[in-house]
Amino acid sequence: MMTDSAASTLEVPFWFDPLCPWAWITSRWLLEVEQVRAVKADWRIMSLAYLNLVQRNGEGLSPEYRQLMERAWGNVRVCAAAADRHGPGVLGPLYTAIGIRLHNQRRREDPTIITDALAEVGLTPSLANVATTTEFDALVIASHREAFDAVGLDVGTPILRIAETTLFGPVVTPCPRGEAAGRLWDGLVLIAQTDGFFELKRSRDRKASFQ
Repeated sequence: MMTDSAASTLEVPFWFDPLCPWAWITSRWLLEVEQVRAVKADWRIMSLAYLNLVQRNGEGLSPEYRQLMERAWGNVRVCAAAADRHGPGVLGPLYTAIGIRLHNQRRREDPTIITDALAEVGLTPSLANVATTTEFDALVIASHREAFDAVGLDVGTPILRIAETTLFGPVVTPCPRGEAAGRLWDGLVLIAQTDGFFELKRSRDRKASFQ
């Protein structure tokens, strides 16, 4: 039987590409929100590679960034394979394991990141082999398009959905903690409830902080 508290908990779809440092911070904020509000993250994947190389046709990308996007396929392919074989519940722990290595530990050039992360969450390291295949690309693209068909192509990640409203953001650093995380959530809920609201923005004047 579902309890009253379980019935009132709001599931929040959150689309991530493990490579994005800003999505990583926002994902950690959402975990903080879970502790102070009746909210539960529903982890889903998007692909910066698909967005930038396919949907945007690679326009305006530097050679260095294009190369980064080509490599970005690997992480989301592994996440898609893990979810397909072990259920979507594995995405949260796997994202955390990959994200800590990519962002907190700054191991972006370390080829063992994926196998280490898979082993940490109890999955076979051989799943890393799908990083260089297209076997699970259809699943990646389907999950990606669910978000971007709703939010549009002029944004990136993080993307989340509150009730029926899909939004880009919040983009924030450092990660708000405790009740500060809850207050940011409350403001986002108000924004999501406002029909016709589209954008708030200011130029970033600091780098992403993972403390």
